[in-house]
Amino acid sequence: MGPLALFFYVIMAVTDQIELLIEAPIESLGYEVVGVEYNKNGPDTILRIYIDSEQGISLEDCERVSHQVSGILDVEEPINAAYSLEVSSPGFDRPLFKARDFERFTGSQAKISMKLPVNGRRNFKGVLQGFVDGNILIEVDGEVYDLPLTKLAKAKLIA
Repeated sequence: MGPLALFFYVIMAVTDQIELLIEAPIESLGYEVVGVEYNKNGPDTILRIYIDSEQGISLEDCERVSHQVSGILDVEEPINAAYSLEVSSPGFDRPLFKARDFERFTGSQAKISMKLPVNGRRNFKGVLQGFVDGNILIEVDGEVYDLPLTKLAKAKLIA
């Protein structure tokens, strides 16, 4: 495993572990965990948790979830370094993380970046066509691409 692949593996392991720790407690508060991002850039490390609900998300909702998550992370300590915790709504340029996101937003415009090239390219901007057999389907300029979810670097809706 090369250094870049190892980096993505470590990042994915941290986000998966955190999501397992926080998903049930956040859902018990009435919110959906949209996704978790862990960005480590030198001394600045940010743990970002996106939440949503049918009523939308207010600042008070973010504070409530932040307080709950802080307690869990203080006890479990999945990150053994200093970091900043951010809890927010997914916003208009909603990040996409899971298979259910790509199914839910079929027909929407999206921008997708892959960890490694697929058919010679890493970036795709087009219309989501769904999710089949572990692959994100996106139509770009009349051509449909199958992008493995396991190789996804980043995806978000665009207006």
